Amino acid sequence: MTVKKNYLLALLSAFLLWLAWPPIPYTAPLLWVAFVPLLLALETIMRSDYRKKGTKVFLLSGLTGLLWNTASIYWVFNAMNAVMPVYVAMFVALIPFGLSAVLMAFAFRLYYQLRKRYAIGWSFAGLVCFWIAYEYLHQTWDLAFPWMTLGNGFADTHQLVQWYEYTGVYGGTVWIWATNILAFLVVLSAKDGFAPAHRRKLSAALAALIVVPSAWSLYRYATYEEYENPSNVVVAQPNVDPYGKFSFITPEAQLDNLIRLSESVAQPNTEFFVWPETAIAAQGGYNEEDFLRHPFFPRIQAFLTAYRNGNILSGIESYLIYSSPETPTAREYNGIYYDAFNAAVLIENSPKLQFYHKSKLVAGVEQFPFGGALAFMKPLFKAFGGTTGGYGRQDKPSVFYSQSGIGAAPVICYESIWGDYVAQYVKQGAQFIAVVTNDGWWGNTSGKDQHLAYAKLRAIETRRWVARSANTGISAFINQRGDVVQQTTWWVPAALKQDINLNEEITFYVTAGDYLAYAGCVGSLVFALLALSTRWKRSN
Repeated sequence: MTVKKNYLLALLSAFLLWLAWPPIPYTAPLLWVAFVPLLLALETIMRSDYRKKGTKVFLLSGLTGLLWNTASIYWVFNAMNAVMPVYVAMFVALIPFGLSAVLMAFAFRLYYQLRKRYAIGWSFAGLVCFWIAYEYLHQTWDLAFPWMTLGNGFADTHQLVQWYEYTGVYGGTVWIWATNILAFLVVLSAKDGFAPAHRRKLSAALAALIVVPSAWSLYRYATYEEYENPSNVVVAQPNVDPYGKFSFITPEAQLDNLIRLSESVAQPNTEFFVWPETAIAAQGGYNEEDFLRHPFFPRIQAFLTAYRNGNILSGIESYLIYSSPETPTAREYNGIYYDAFNAAVLIENSPKLQFYHKSKLVAGVEQFPFGGALAFMKPLFKAFGGTTGGYGRQDKPSVFYSQSGIGAAPVICYESIWGDYVAQYVKQGAQFIAVVTNDGWWGNTSGKDQHLAYAKLRAIETRRWVARSANTGISAFINQRGDVVQQTTWWVPAALKQDINLNEEITFYVTAGDYLAYAGCVGSLVFALLALSTRWKRSN
């Protein structure tokens, strides 16, 4: 019966975590207690006389993570299946579904190891550090997918986390774990028969931990005022079928559609037209060094002549040609080398072009994971017709500057879920954030809604407007408080215009970056040494 109860508690935690996750509205506060059932189940295991308790802790917590992840990001399979066979898509989808769960389970397994020797308070401190280290690893290595970072869970309740301008989403992770730990201790103290005064102190601490940050955030939200520095921006949503984009819909027709949509809402003082990811695209892409001579360039400039300070910030499929393999991702074709890019371009009323090459590439789709370490396998992959490098990339973000001096951050697709990466644009002078994406591969699933919601957190962290252009939706404007001011509907051609306020102020988070993650990683090393030393001493 106890084993069954433990599994039911683990399932309850998975259900609460899923229910609290975007885009389900008004449920994010469940995150404050969602881990409590799992912690109770793990406590039962640790106090029992079971054999191999560490394995049971690992499996039970891994089950919770697997169910929560799969239920929340089921749409990943849609995205993979759009560009690869079903069996390959199922395998690649296991990375976000299963790998995250395994890493979560390791955090709990190390927590159990600490509990065998150290007080519960130090053990919980270790658990929080292990969890943060897992989240940071999952946003930095070649299999990165930080979609399920705990702090993202408040994206649809952004009024409660205005303090992300100081902490970023890792502040949310710490907050969620702190409330869950206190809530667990309240329940545990009642079960263990602690004095009522002790329970009241824990309950008061829990209430303060929830109310104080929430109250400060609501006050900040209500009183935050933007400095008026308007710029008129247009976002276009062409609604091009992603399956037809590179086949039966011609590049010329796609460009004409983008121009028509942009003209339908533009005004003489419009300064930026934001077009979605790979909006300027053709089979094989465009040579960046020859694009000025491509027929599309004079067509685009003819459109811009009606807008004195007009700029087009657009996604583009591009490439560069080399005489030798100048980059690790360079491919060889008929004796020449080239890099293909998922890129963004800024086109203005001059011959000047600015390009940005997407840096945060999707593992298995846009990049070959651990390509450097596995470089010796390139001939093997090439012999079997596979990728040997994926897309080229640039290591750091770069800001597009218009002729009038406005700095725009070109953020491509899921780069927008990296808070610290987006903050680096702002450090370099970006006054607003332009997210260009194509969420059409995912279908009409919650993936597109989550992606939009996460952009609200970038607005809060940096206090910058977000102009979001999505091929099939959802396109939107988000203000500096994280409010969605305008948005389109899914799968309809549309264009929006908005006077946004440019901002030059730098938030603490932009300056400090993911300092909480760095501290958590250092703490995880210390606690891991303590946990493993305990295991080593027992084995000797």
